[in-house]
Amino acid sequence: MKRVCVIWLLPLGVLWFGSCRKDLCYNHDQHGLSPRLRLQTDWEQEWERDYGMGWKDNWPAEHGIHYDSLRPDVATGIASFVYHEDGSRSERHLPAEGGELSMTAGEKSILLYNNDTRYIVFGDLDVSTAASATTRVRTRSTYTESHADEMTVNAPDMLYGAWIDGYTAVPVAEPDSLSVTLRPLVYTYLIRYEFADGLEYVTLARGAVSGMARSVYLQDGHTDEGVATILFDCDLKDYGAETQLTSFGVPNFPGDHYVRQSLQQNLLNLEVMLQNGKLKTFEFDVTDQLASQPRGGVITVTGLTVTKDEAGGNAGFEVKVEDWGKYEDIELPLD
Repeated sequence: MKRVCVIWLLPLGVLWFGSCRKDLCYNHDQHGLSPRLRLQTDWEQEWERDYGMGWKDNWPAEHGIHYDSLRPDVATGIASFVYHEDGSRSERHLPAEGGELSMTAGEKSILLYNNDTRYIVFGDLDVSTAASATTRVRTRSTYTESHADEMTVNAPDMLYGAWIDGYTAVPVAEPDSLSVTLRPLVYTYLIRYEFADGLEYVTLARGAVSGMARSVYLQDGHTDEGVATILFDCDLKDYGAETQLTSFGVPNFPGDHYVRQSLQQNLLNLEVMLQNGKLKTFEFDVTDQLASQPRGGVITVTGLTVTKDEAGGNAGFEVKVEDWGKYEDIELPLD
């Protein structure tokens, strides 16, 4: 009798466990209730903000390029930081078109920026109000010998950002959808050095601009009072030298409108290597030009000359890039 009872109980147990297993859900996160947000992102591809110059509507043909050609590319990916009520944060990386964020229930704030930067250095990401971006140190002996009072840095690469404040995450069957625009935190200056005479003696050119913003805050896009000199290389053109310089803009600049608390002097430098191997330096005060163009624009200096006497000596010797020798810039890690 005992053996017969066991025989009947085994099929009943299998049937009972089988019915329970059939009801299990292995993709509960997708089909159950959970706090989820689907971000649909686009990119504002602006290279400058207009504060009265009207470049977009009055772009000079002599610049030789189209206004739209200066627009930055869309980034390849997004870093997202969800800040929770308890002070913690979670991080996730999304494709450029957006994606889904899973999170716990409660009040959240969300920070977004592009994750394909090279020279950008991020700081204080644990605290949303203090999160900032700066760039790496770069030195040039020929510049710092006469301008030792200001940090010299690399131009930042393109940085976009967006801030979502006060999002309430609740469990839902389908994720909420939210459209977000990532806006520039880095802008471009087209810098033109126009020669009046002697350009034919110039073989290489590079420059620097002082009094620029050292960093930008990711939450609202304002720059603080810290200043830096940006070092850069130039391309030789038929009129002189040119560069397309990226920058956080000017210091003490709020994220929504321009109310500058104090004027920081902006000096524009140019170093040219001549055919005889000599180095000539030019300096210009461009404070007025930067005052009306705090976030991108066009900076032009004119009347540069190199005389035949300055280019004399070993004329005809063509200097190569590697011949800059001790004049080469050095990139340094940021502490």
